[in-house]
Amino acid sequence: MSDPILTRTRIAGGTWEAVLTRSGRAEAPPRLEVSHLGEAVPGLEMHELSPGEWALRLPIPPALIADGVQTFVVRDLGAAAGIGGAQGEGAVLNTFTLVVGEPLAHDLRAEIDLLRAELDLLKRAFRRHCAES
Repeated sequence: MSDPILTRTRIAGGTWEAVLTRSGRAEAPPRLEVSHLGEAVPGLEMHELSPGEWALRLPIPPALIADGVQTFVVRDLGAAAGIGGAQGEGAVLNTFTLVVGEPLAHDLRAEIDLLRAELDLLKRAFRRHCAES
């Protein structure tokens, strides 16, 4: 059986939706888990669309929606973890992220300004190196 493919479709009305596709003979539905900050998020619904294809829905708990960046990880618990994954953790299929809040815009601008300054520093050092060589 080949690796499953998780295709995100949308987040609407506080519900994340995706489609999971597995080629080959998929007799049993996959064992999936969505986690946030290492804790399982309850409420994942899975409905078979056709053999080897499932629709996924997860109502995002309001308590998990907060200012900043919130990342959710979707794992296949029936698959082996990838490189660096802990035993029994399952393979990461995909992630989805919520970015919320006014202060975040300032954080992103500050980060971009810092990256630009570092790039300028590297460009000057590279030009100096090329001129001296």
